[in-house]
Amino acid sequence: LRLDRYGFDGFRFDGVTSMLYNHHGLEMEFSGDYKQYFGMETNVAAVNYLMMANDMLHECYPGIEVIAEDVSGMPTLCRPVKEGGVGFDARLAMAIPDLWVRILKASREGKLKDEDWSMHDIIATLCNRRYTEKCIGYSESHDQSIVGDKTIAFWLMDAEMYDGMSTFEPPTDVVARGMAMHKMIRMITMAIGGEGYLNFMGNEFGHPEWVDFPREGNKWKHDHCRRQWTLADTEHLRYFELNNFDKALQELEEKYSFMSHEHQFVSMACEERKVIVAERGPLLFVFNFHPTESYEGLEVGLGMPGKYRICLDTDAWSFGGAGRVGHDEDHFTSPGGPQTFVGPYEQEPRPCSLKVLSPSRSAQVFYKVPEDDIDMSLSSAGENVHNLRQPGGLRVEPIGSMPPPRSNAPPPPPP
Repeated sequence: LRLDRYGFDGFRFDGVTSMLYNHHGLEMEFSGDYKQYFGMETNVAAVNYLMMANDMLHECYPGIEVIAEDVSGMPTLCRPVKEGGVGFDARLAMAIPDLWVRILKASREGKLKDEDWSMHDIIATLCNRRYTEKCIGYSESHDQSIVGDKTIAFWLMDAEMYDGMSTFEPPTDVVARGMAMHKMIRMITMAIGGEGYLNFMGNEFGHPEWVDFPREGNKWKHDHCRRQWTLADTEHLRYFELNNFDKALQELEEKYSFMSHEHQFVSMACEERKVIVAERGPLLFVFNFHPTESYEGLEVGLGMPGKYRICLDTDAWSFGGAGRVGHDEDHFTSPGGPQTFVGPYEQEPRPCSLKVLSPSRSAQVFYKVPEDDIDMSLSSAGENVHNLRQPGGLRVEPIGSMPPPRSNAPPPPPP
């Protein structure tokens, strides 16, 4: 294997669904019924092989990550062998990129208006994973980067990616929409879609061309067997802004470790307003997918009382946004959360509520200001408050204790 020589972090086992079942998963719609997983159609020899392979890999290479490409949702696939599981560390959440392609393709073909996107379907797909079994969320697959398919950026902006990405001119409606939705799709996938996040290089900044490996069909040329990194480094191109946003998104996870946190709660998925509100770890995420409607004083529920501020905003100027939200605003909670729904399902009100500005086609992330900083600002209304607002004067730290995690993932949409 020589992992030490080549520096691999682990392995991805391809086509695991085909191995697990005698029917290879063909023409099967897995509903979650255990009879579909543990019956005569289960390939016991293949399961035994995968258990032995995972047990050997984890014994020989402690800390290795082994990922399964499985669409069936086989129970215990991602539990340790010593617990009776198959031993993978995580599975790819393959339904998520399929969801975004389906939505964006229908939108591009004029079959689905932006104001008709289903918030419940989005949440149901992002949350549809087994408790205590890790998933790797990703918004687009590697197949979309290869010639013959389309990346998310291409579905959103198409040919305007070639001549409409200069910051010297105002963005067209197509580019403005594409930039906004590209950031929001990636953020919500990372925030809610799993315990890990996968990106295929170049897609983070919306690379405009396919990867086309040398083959007979292109006369064995290397012309498009590349990624143009200069696009992400050129400050007068909007690719630079998309790359900046992705960098900030990765830094958010590095600072708060929200993806590995056990606390996840979706408190709102409002079809009328096209708003999704979710808590993940110590952070509060507010998404407004509506193409035109902005909401001032939007009341959202959350679990921890205190003072909150924005730590990431898709609409920020530096990310190619319109800069409609002030980042130095203080948001104080009030007791009791509003009545909310996730699709047709009413949710139990959260302990607290917060009023925020939620511009159209944007998402904001809020963190709780540490108690020490609040006490300092209240004890001295002059100098200390001034110092807090200076660059580097405000400490941004994780919240600390969180209420016990609860699962409120809505049922998946009917097939």
